[in-house]
This record gives sequence, C-alpha cells and structure tokens, in this order.
Amino acid sequence: MELLRIYLQDHFATSTGTLELAKRTHGANRGTAFDRPLAELRDEIEADRAVLLDVMHRLGFGRDRLKDVTTWSAEKVGRLKLNGRVRGYSPLSRVVELEGLAMLVGGKRRLWETLGTFADDARLSGVDPARMTGRADDQLARVTDLHARATALAFPLPV
Repeated sequence: MELLRIYLQDHFATSTGTLELAKRTHGANRGTAFDRPLAELRDEIEADRAVLLDVMHRLGFGRDRLKDVTTWSAEKVGRLKLNGRVRGYSPLSRVVELEGLAMLVGGKRRLWETLGTFADDARLSGVDPARMTGRADDQLARVTDLHARATALAFPLPV
C-alpha cells in the first residue's frame, strides 16, 4: 500500500499543477473563442481533483504538502517560458499551454485506468474509475480540438 500512497500523492500533486495551468490558460483567454471551453475544462479538472482526494481519504492516505507546493511552484516557474514576446501572452503561449494540458490530462487518464483495478474494493464504493477514464478521454478530445484551433491561429499558412 505504500507504493499506492506515493502514486496517488504524486498524481494529486500533479493535479495541483494541472489546475493552476488550466486556470492560467482560461484567464489569459477570457473574451476569446477559447473562454467558455477552457472554463468548462478548468471546472472539470477541479472536480476530478476532488474525486481523487476523496479516493485518497477513503484509502487512508493524506496529501503530501511538499509535493503539492513543489508542483504549484513549478507551474508558476513554467510561466516564464519564452513565447516570442517580451511581455504578455502570445498565440504561442496558448499552443504550448494546451500541449501541457493534453499531456497532463493523458496522465490523469492513466491514473483512473489504474484505479480501475481497485473497482471491487469496498472503500471505493460509488467511485467509478471507468467513468472517470471516459471523462478524461472526453477532456483530451476537447483539448486536442482547442490545440488544433490555437495552432491554426498561431501559425497561419502563408498565402
């Protein structure tokens, strides 16, 4: 159970960074065509994080605050990446952030897939890892669509 505790704490810490990235990406895209879909994605990521925390508590595991703070901080440092502009958000920022969200949602999908092996554990009664895996699949499809739209805006084909 020690390895499962570490695994879940790592995923929870990653969910902290994922949520921060989703908040940032949404905030930078308010008033654009990306606003509503990113707000929905942010809200779902926050809800998924709460389900994961519930699973951890049911299994008797707590959060690892150091991992949470480290991941939160890493997301903040990640904002310093070069984006073709001295200050502010650029179309490249959106592309890179959506790529990050796709990677992180893919990892979350693997978490729920892994937790599916514990579906018969009475402590997880009411938690549906298959539904959560499907939800991650849906999120990944939406992020992929948003990424395609962002890429088209950032890298228009020459005429």
